[in-house]
Amino acid sequence: MKTAIKETHFNFPNQVGFYKGKVRDVYIFEDKLAVVATDRISAFDVVLPKPIPFKGQVLNQIAARFLKATADLVPNWVTATPHPYVTIGKKCEPFKVEMVIRGYLAGHAAREYKAGKRSICGVSLPEGLAENDRLPHPIITPTTKASEGHDEDISKEAILAQGIVSREDYEVLEKYTHALFAKGREMAKEMGLILVDTKYEFGKYGDQILLIDEIHTPDSSRYFYADKYDEYQNAGLAQKQLSKEFVRQWLIANGFQGKEGQSVPEMKDEFIEEISNRYIELYENIIGEPFVKSAYTDLEGSIEKAILENI
Repeated sequence: MKTAIKETHFNFPNQVGFYKGKVRDVYIFEDKLAVVATDRISAFDVVLPKPIPFKGQVLNQIAARFLKATADLVPNWVTATPHPYVTIGKKCEPFKVEMVIRGYLAGHAAREYKAGKRSICGVSLPEGLAENDRLPHPIITPTTKASEGHDEDISKEAILAQGIVSREDYEVLEKYTHALFAKGREMAKEMGLILVDTKYEFGKYGDQILLIDEIHTPDSSRYFYADKYDEYQNAGLAQKQLSKEFVRQWLIANGFQGKEGQSVPEMKDEFIEEISNRYIELYENIIGEPFVKSAYTDLEGSIEKAILENI
């Protein structure tokens, strides 16, 4: 199996900082960031022990495609994508919320609904919904953006009351979130897919609000296949998903949901390879083109070189 990039430890000229996220290594400069999409994988806000070959490339290239396709709708942070694993962009001050938008009752929202909740992040949900049902209209269910540990559900009212985001800026975030989701759904439909839910992150570059991080990837989004959706839903069957939900479900089945006292089950090489193949399948279905695996003999060295040439 191909060597995967679990973490990087570069030291660049004029570098002023470094941030290790759940799945990204971020090299910080005075006015820009160099972001390495590693092959780490997280679930339930926990980084799993083993990296997934090609996962970083899949996410980075999907994000690059969608950021370019939506740049006329919402300005974003990217200035260059010089390597399959690397994105260079403007250094923004991130808002401390993630804008989660849902068109269907799936994932976390479905689990909350099943537990009896009829209000998520201050948004009321109707009675009588089944898992994966389409919602009457897309809803925004924000979360806090935790530097460590778990992100937490939060309502718009609490965000404004706590001064996490100003009302003026939050209205822009809402507008941008709906515009991006509409575009994402349109692009998914062209590929025979349904964009079920996703999240967006934003930041400020001076006075300008920019879209940051990745968008419409299988780590940040959930997709269903459109041709089977009605048939499966009417029969009460689970939808076939294009997302990393299958990893979460495997963890749940093996007794792990990121809760205190729980241990991550052993991920054998066969399962690692299955996850890698699923990510490649996701890429090809979302983008509609064959995935070309990076063939660098020195992947880490090529990443370092790409950043050096673009900072």
